[in-house]
Amino acid sequence: MRLILLGTGTPAPSLERQSSGYLIEVDGDAILFDHGPGAHHRLLECGRKATDITHVLFSHLHYDHFLDYARLVLQRWDQGAGRIPELNVYGPPPIARLTEQLFGEEGVFGPDLAARVGHESSLDVFRLRGGTVPRAWPAPRVSEIHAGSVIEGRGWTIRAGHAEHVQPYLECLAFRIDTANGSLCYSGDSSPCSSLLALARGADVLIQMNHSFSGMEPSAAFRAACGHHRGNAELARDAGVKTLVLTHVPPDLDVPDTIERMTEEIRQIFAGNVVWGEDLLELAIGP
Repeated sequence: MRLILLGTGTPAPSLERQSSGYLIEVDGDAILFDHGPGAHHRLLECGRKATDITHVLFSHLHYDHFLDYARLVLQRWDQGAGRIPELNVYGPPPIARLTEQLFGEEGVFGPDLAARVGHESSLDVFRLRGGTVPRAWPAPRVSEIHAGSVIEGRGWTIRAGHAEHVQPYLECLAFRIDTANGSLCYSGDSSPCSSLLALARGADVLIQMNHSFSGMEPSAAFRAACGHHRGNAELARDAGVKTLVLTHVPPDLDVPDTIERMTEEIRQIFAGNVVWGEDLLELAIGP
């Protein structure tokens, strides 16, 4: 199992850190956890294409976690030319409604798609890519999931758990993928909480939002909604994970002195590996 960090930043515009996106490659499948703005560009930079992706799971529907969903679906459909299976999409409600509002005949991209399936010049391009007319409309296979949902794949299992973030406005999930060779837990944008602790227990890798310096949050609500460095260290220690990958790093924390101080304080609590995520960083998981 291989992990590639596509986006390790926040909604803040940045050339160094794109918004949330994580690629897991396992047993012939290419699985995305979230696909925020800029993550698709990073996907291309690491040598993968939209047509390589088999599954995408969304932890929650903040725009910095799913804005590149439209690009993924459209480029995969366009370049795939009807020769690859439809994309498997999982996420909390209302992901099904949003998908229809994007790609349905009355959706945002409805006029574009009507031209691509109807105009002869577009069909010429479609045929040159190996397609056979009539050209089908994109139809991602969308499943709405909740905490407790289980998704089975070829040699892997993903479990969804509750993530503590911005309820009740958005339903927020964390994911754990288990294979014969390793396990990974992705918290989404969760603060450290008991449900995340249970989901992450014993995992090889925990990808955790680090959005604040512990004790410097502007409010109690902010602290309850976001990961912070000492809380993340305690979570990783108590869950018994091997490697803590810190991500979703805001610009005000992303400076060497602050990173060094947080790392020192994390190491006083957590004895495992500590990795500050960077875009396009690759990690092999397992033996």
